[in-house]
Amino acid sequence: MNEKPELQMPLEPERYELSAPPTYHFEIDRREWFKFLGAGLLVVCVSKSVAAAQESGGSRPAPGEALPKEIGAWLHLGENGVVTVYTGKVEMGQNIRTSLSQGVAEELHVPMGKIQMVMGDTQLTPFDRGTFGSLTTPTMNLQLRKVAAAARNLLVDLAAAQWKVDRQRLVAADGKISDPGTKRSVEYGILVKGQQLTQTVPAEEALAPATQWTVAGQPLPKVDGRDFVTGKHKYPSDQKLPEMLYGKIVRPSSFNATLVSLDTHEAEQMPGVTVVHDGNFVGVAAPSSVIASRAAAAIKTEWKSEAQPSNKDLFEYLKKNVTEGGDPTGAPTRYDAGSVEQALASAEHRLQQTYTVSYIAHTPLEPRAALAQWSGDHLTVWTGTQRPFGVRSELAAAFRIPEENVRVLMPDTGSGYGGKHTGDAAVEAARLARSAKRPVKVVWTREEEFTWAYFRPAGVIEVASGMQKDGTITAWEFHNYNSGAAGIRTHYDIANQRIAFHAARTPLRQGSYRGLAATANHFARETHMDELAHVVKMDPLEFRLKNAKDARLRDVYQAAAKKFGWGKAKSGAGQGFGVAGGSEKGGYVATCVEVAVDRASGEVKIVRVVTAFECGAVVNPDGLRNQIEGANIMGLGGALFEAVEFENGRILNGLMSLYRVPRFRDIPPVESVMLDRKDLPSMGAGETPMMGVAPAIGNAIFDATGVRLRSLPLVPNGLKLD
Repeated sequence: MNEKPELQMPLEPERYELSAPPTYHFEIDRREWFKFLGAGLLVVCVSKSVAAAQESGGSRPAPGEALPKEIGAWLHLGENGVVTVYTGKVEMGQNIRTSLSQGVAEELHVPMGKIQMVMGDTQLTPFDRGTFGSLTTPTMNLQLRKVAAAARNLLVDLAAAQWKVDRQRLVAADGKISDPGTKRSVEYGILVKGQQLTQTVPAEEALAPATQWTVAGQPLPKVDGRDFVTGKHKYPSDQKLPEMLYGKIVRPSSFNATLVSLDTHEAEQMPGVTVVHDGNFVGVAAPSSVIASRAAAAIKTEWKSEAQPSNKDLFEYLKKNVTEGGDPTGAPTRYDAGSVEQALASAEHRLQQTYTVSYIAHTPLEPRAALAQWSGDHLTVWTGTQRPFGVRSELAAAFRIPEENVRVLMPDTGSGYGGKHTGDAAVEAARLARSAKRPVKVVWTREEEFTWAYFRPAGVIEVASGMQKDGTITAWEFHNYNSGAAGIRTHYDIANQRIAFHAARTPLRQGSYRGLAATANHFARETHMDELAHVVKMDPLEFRLKNAKDARLRDVYQAAAKKFGWGKAKSGAGQGFGVAGGSEKGGYVATCVEVAVDRASGEVKIVRVVTAFECGAVVNPDGLRNQIEGANIMGLGGALFEAVEFENGRILNGLMSLYRVPRFRDIPPVESVMLDRKDLPSMGAGETPMMGVAPAIGNAIFDATGVRLRSLPLVPNGLKLD
C-alpha cells in the first residue's frame, strides 16, 4: 500500500539493440475481427500479490476468479498525503475520473484534491476487461468504495493500536485520524509510514448510504478540467518520445483485398524512410508526418478483391445471409413466453411491420492514434483504447511475445463511443517501430477512421403484434437480423412473446457502438408501440402506461411528460410531438420531442427535447446531466441523417464533408430531468439516455405529418411528402 512503482509518463527511451524481427503474418478477415468483443460483462480481475498486480497488471483471470482482494492492489497512501488509486477503467470524455474519485473520497474521508487516479495502465493497474457497457459506475465505483472503506477502517485500527485507545472514540476525517478526547491527530500517510499493509478487502464492507453522502452525490467540477480546456492535457495523438518517427500505412484499394504487386523503390530512396512489407501489410516510418505521407504515396501497389455488396442491397443481403452465430456480446438471443400463435389468432387488432437501421460511424473527436517503443523484446504502447488489456493481448499475439512483455498505457483519449475496443493503430505502430528500431507514432487521418474502423451494425427488425380493442397488447413477436441482442427484450407487460436475434454475414466490419443494438431495438419497439396506439386511437403516452407495470419505467414517462407539457394543443401547422422510452443497463429513460416540419421544403427541425432518466443514486449530478445531453445530441445524428454509404468494398462518404454529424445549428434545447433514487444502487449513464431519441423523433414526425418512417436515418435528405 505504500510501496508503488514510480510513475513515468512518457517513459524515457532506453538504449537497446534489436535483432532482425521475425517474419510473421497478422491477417484477420475484417468481417470476423470484432467477434471477440464483449459488453455487459462483469469486470473480473485477479492479483497474486500486490507487487504482481502493480507491475504486470495482474494475470488474465480464470473463470470464477474474483477481483484482487488486497487493498494495495487498488490504493496507495503516500507520505505526502496523496492517495493514489489504480483502476483499469479509462477516461474518454465521460468524466468517470471525477465520479470514481468521489466514491473514494466519500469512503476514505479524504479531500478530492488529494486523490490521484491511475487509469488504464496494464503495468500498474489490476486486470480489467474494458470500459464499456455502462459498467464502470455499478462495478468499479462500488469496488473502489469498498477498498476505500476497508482502508479507512484499517487506519482507525492502526491508530487505536498505537495510541492504545478504543477505536470507537476515533474519527477519520479530512485525511487524518483524530482522537477528540485527547485532541491528538495523525495524517494517514504518516500513520502507515514504513508498514506493509497487505490486508484484504472484506467481502462485505459497510458503505455510507446515499442519503448520507457528502462528497458523492454532489456536482463537483471535473478533475483536471482546466488541463482539458487549456490544452495542457496530452491525448494519445500528442504523445512524443525523443528520436521518434512517424508512421503511415498504405491501405488496400477496397475491403478484403489481396496485395498482388508492390514497388517501394521510390519510397526507399527518401532520406530516413523505412519501408515495412509483411503480407498485405505495407507501411513506412519517416522523420516527419509530411515525409511519411509522401513516402506512402510514392509506393505503387496493385490489389485484387472480389465483388461486394453496396448499401443499396444491404437489408436484402442481411436477410439472405443469416448464420448460426450468436450475439457477439454473449447476450441471450431468444426469449419465449406463452403462445404467440394463439394470441395473434385471438387478437382483435394485429399489426406487422419491418424496421431497418443503417451502418453508422463513431466519428470520435480524436481518430485512432498510437506511439510504440521497443526495448529488446519488451514493447510499450501509448494508445487511445477502451480495452488496454485487450490491446495488450492483441500485441502479444501479433508479435508472439508473452503478455508480460507488453505494456499498454491509455492517456485520456478524445472519445470512443464503443469504437476503440481494438488495437489497430497500436499494432501498426509497433510493427513499424520494430523494423525501424526507433519509437514510431501512427495517427489515423479522418478518412482512415471513417474507412478502416468498424461501424455500428446495420439491421433488419421485423415485429408482429396483437392487441385487444382497449389497447392491451396480447402478442409480441420480434426478430432482429444482425444489429444485435442488446435491449431486445420488451419492457412492457405482454403475456405472449417470441423474441429472437439472428446473426448474419455482414459486408462491413462492425462492432460495439454507444448503446450497442439497444438503440436499434428501442427504435423498432417504440415506433411499433406508437403505431399500435394509433390503431386504437389512444394517446401514445397513455397507451404506454397502460401496458407498463414497471414503476420505474412509469416514473420516467410521467416525469418527462410533466416537464414537456405533454397533452398541450398544437400551436401551428407542421408541429408534432413524440414520446419514447425504455430500460437498459439498469437505467430507465423517457424522451419527449417536439418537431417542426416545413411541408414545402421537407425540412425537419427538432425544436425541443426533454429526457427523464433514472439510474439509481446519482454520483455526480453535473456529470450525469452532461451524459444525458451528450447522448441526446449524439443520438440526433443516427436518428436524422447519419448513414455509411458503400459500394463494392469502398466507403463512399468517408469524409466529414460527406458524412453528416449533428452541427450546432441542428441542436435544440435539451432539458434533462434526473430522478435521484438514493434507495437504489448507482448504475451507468453513458448509453441508456440515447435510447428514446430516434423513436421519439420519428413519432413526432408522424404526429406532425401523418407520415410513418420506419428506417434509420429518418430524413437523410429531408422528408418526402409526395
